[in-house]
Amino acid sequence: MKSKLIIAIDGPVGSGKSTVARRVAELLGYTHLDSGAMYRAIGWKALCEKIPLDSPDALAALAGRVRIDLVWRDGKQHVILDGEDITNWIRTTEVSHAASVVAVIPGVRHPLVAEQRRAGEQGGVVMEGRDIGSVVFPHADLKIYLDASPEVRARRRWQELSEKGEASDPLLVLADVRARDQRDRERKMSPLVRAADAVVVDNSAMDAEETARVIVMLAGERAKGKAVTGD
Repeated sequence: MKSKLIIAIDGPVGSGKSTVARRVAELLGYTHLDSGAMYRAIGWKALCEKIPLDSPDALAALAGRVRIDLVWRDGKQHVILDGEDITNWIRTTEVSHAASVVAVIPGVRHPLVAEQRRAGEQGGVVMEGRDIGSVVFPHADLKIYLDASPEVRARRRWQELSEKGEASDPLLVLADVRARDQRDRERKMSPLVRAADAVVVDNSAMDAEETARVIVMLAGERAKGKAVTGD
């Protein structure tokens, strides 16, 4: 029996998945695995090599030949692609768009999902994304579906962009959030869905710290249940 849990956190854009997952991992002494960073890495590499985003075969070949490592160093997750730290280069709007394109390509998803499973199979991990509880770890010990109203999520996204110096019209950000929601839920490959056994946590009125502590409480309850049943 694993002594530590596999915790899957899914949710739409702007729900705070990455920030909350990092904090949950810190509080529990677990490893945080950002699945989205892996798709961003592929998107970034495709842009660098000028691989057309409408060429699934070329993108699948790219995903199959690169190595992506998520390494914790100095209290921060670093994304290492073929030995090169690209952490600071994969959070631009252009890379975000590329990531959303490559993430729906089966030939890209299959090797990355396999790597995600390998990295988390021993437990003691908090992994976040859009299909962690439904596809990557359908048997996760604790599944969380993190959500908030579109307006709240758009405000968070706008603040994030502003802090990066990427000024944008709040109404356009809201429209983009709603469009992303629709794309994520309607895409054929691993759409954003709430797993039937996921606990819904609406953090519209909570900050990241409050949200993380709610999840840690749920994890404690789940760990006690596993200890009693011996699962």
